[in-house]
Amino acid sequence: MLEVDFSMVIQIINFLLLLFLLNFLLFKPIRGILAQRSQKTRSLQEEIDDYTNRSERNQKGIDEGKIEAGKEGFLEKEKVKGLGLEKEKGLLGEANDIAEKTMDKAKQELEIKIDEVRRALEDQASIFSRELSEKILGRTI
Repeated sequence: MLEVDFSMVIQIINFLLLLFLLNFLLFKPIRGILAQRSQKTRSLQEEIDDYTNRSERNQKGIDEGKIEAGKEGFLEKEKVKGLGLEKEKGLLGEANDIAEKTMDKAKQELEIKIDEVRRALEDQASIFSRELSEKILGRTI
């Protein structure tokens, strides 16, 4: 059986002393290092979270900027398109005016030539009719 004597008290004191020394020399420094490491890990995780949040905000800003730029680009394109259509209408109007003037001038020239040809044919028709009547009648008129 187990006997309680002086050596057991020494063993208990030895155990407590060893426990105190190990705690002082080994366990406390290791716990301190682990606490520092945990604190550093937490601070780094907070920085990571902060940078992630900033990155997300920046990405949202970029996406919103792209959308806004797309809208502005579309509006600008429509504006330029409208100006182009107006200019096209103006150019087509000018071309139509020029074409009408050219057509009017050509009609006038054609009418003048038709009148000239008609007069020439009338003159020649009277000559031809006289010659024809002379040939049919066999005498001069």
